[in-house]
Amino acid sequence: MTDELETYLATTADRRLASYLEFLRIPSISGQPEYAGACREAAEWVAGQLTSMGVEHVEVAETGGHPVVYGDWLHAPGAPTVIVYGHYDVQPVDPIELWETAPFEPFVKGDRVIGRGSSDDKGQIHIHLRATEAILATRGALPVNLRFVFEGEEESSSVHLDAWLEANRERLTADLAVISDSGFFDGNRPAITVGLRGICSVQVDVRTTAVDLHSGSFGGAVQNPANALAQIIAALKGPDGRIRVPGFYDDVVALTETDRAAFAALPFDEDEYRTALGLPALVGEAGYSTLERRGSRPTLDVNGIWGGFQGAGSKTIIPAHAHAKISCRLVVDQEPSTIFELLRAFVLEVAPPGCSVEVQDLGGGRPSLTAIDHPATEAAARALEATFGAAPLYIREGGSIPVCASFETILGLPVVLLGFTPPDDNAHAPNESMSLPNHETAIRTVASYWDELARLPR
Repeated sequence: MTDELETYLATTADRRLASYLEFLRIPSISGQPEYAGACREAAEWVAGQLTSMGVEHVEVAETGGHPVVYGDWLHAPGAPTVIVYGHYDVQPVDPIELWETAPFEPFVKGDRVIGRGSSDDKGQIHIHLRATEAILATRGALPVNLRFVFEGEEESSSVHLDAWLEANRERLTADLAVISDSGFFDGNRPAITVGLRGICSVQVDVRTTAVDLHSGSFGGAVQNPANALAQIIAALKGPDGRIRVPGFYDDVVALTETDRAAFAALPFDEDEYRTALGLPALVGEAGYSTLERRGSRPTLDVNGIWGGFQGAGSKTIIPAHAHAKISCRLVVDQEPSTIFELLRAFVLEVAPPGCSVEVQDLGGGRPSLTAIDHPATEAAARALEATFGAAPLYIREGGSIPVCASFETILGLPVVLLGFTPPDDNAHAPNESMSLPNHETAIRTVASYWDELARLPR
């Protein structure tokens, strides 16, 4: 790290924090239509930042949904070209009552920035913006060629991104993609994520009559949609944690002894993990450790259930309808479309009589696995160790980043998952936060990484 860069970062620290908080104030919730204007505002904000620092060909590109922000700086002849990916959209904020303050009124508490998007993923976009700005301001040029692709639909299944990538394949030529939408390992240990699960999301709708019925007059004579939905959900998994959908595990690649040894070697204390969560016990698929279940085994989870009366007191009705949102995390070789069809068929099969059942496809994404010994991954490890002072761990994460598989399959690029969020960041939950030491050091890591990549033989 050069003295000039360190001096620049030191003298611009206040302005850097102010821009971070400004970005977080934009309520860019992609999954809720009423925030479409805010999503566009966030895209325009990012585009303005790129333009102001000297990035060229900046565009807020239409997709049919929320726009993709594109920009490039391609003036390093002979050096690698890197696609830098992040997403400016964020998750919904419910339950609002559990936030310390309004989710889009970010504030600093101790060494944390608290606010929706502070870690996932606006904070990590901000890291790349400020790293690029600092290098260009102090050197006048980047050591590598960069193409920026920041989307606005990651939290709503990246519905339009693959089509945009396909349509822009020629101008997205590169040597690799760097995705900063992951984090560190337990204890805030530096880590590089080499495996991600895919996802299949569905909604189950159970309906009977046009309106709610009196439970005294009709109870025992008609199907209760809430009871029927509970019966369907109970049929999906066994007490051993195994998913009962026929064919669900057919394409799952079994863990090798080497894989299991790598999981066992990670510095992970199950009791400490359980205690930190405030749980009496950890549960999951029998025969696998917590880390194996969390990073390399498929899952099925109910994300929400609603229907019927939910107010204070009682209301003796048979509800006319009941609903559930369900997501499956998928592992290598599982296809979201295949899992959707298997899950839909099983739900319809186990549904009790006397009701109509619909299973909606809410979108999905493929899993991904990256080679640890790829030169670009090794370069990332050197940059992390140089800036954070510790060699990174290599981990598989349970979350899903659909664009990872898209970069691999559509653009044919290797992917490096270089993320910096602490494991206790409360992503997707109230009081989401980002460690300011992580954020600040990560700016230096990104700058170091571009230098490391520039030194690699072509």
